[in-house]
Amino acid sequence: MRLESLVNTPGARRDAMRVGRGKASGKGKTCGRGHKGQMARKGHKRKPGFEGGQMRLIRRIPKRGFKNPRAVSYAPVNVGDLARFDAGSEVTVKALKDGGLVTKAPQGVKILGSGALDRRLVVKAQAFSAAARLKIEAAGGVCEVTAD
Repeated sequence: MRLESLVNTPGARRDAMRVGRGKASGKGKTCGRGHKGQMARKGHKRKPGFEGGQMRLIRRIPKRGFKNPRAVSYAPVNVGDLARFDAGSEVTVKALKDGGLVTKAPQGVKILGSGALDRRLVVKAQAFSAAARLKIEAAGGVCEVTAD
């Protein structure tokens, strides 16, 4: 295929409408702008969100709460879910992703204390709840906080 062999689909491209070329053209006199008003004037552009002078929607709807820009969001994993790993194995974020326990971890994984654990595991995660740390260490495991 060569550049000169490329052609548009018939009807895909149309010539620009030539306005102000007499009544017979269908776009003569006011050129499709109507009579007077904001949109009839030259240089007028629609601003995004402009509603003709009416209060804009973004200003009409109520705004509540506070979104902390420095909030840390962890992907939660319960201690009971760690029972699928073999005793003595090392549980990392990669292992949790491979096991399907975590789909996406924005700033890491936090191990929470729901469930029971009956095997010794070395768990490496970004955060642990107090209950999770107690249950893992009670089972003979180790909790390691990692930065990555």
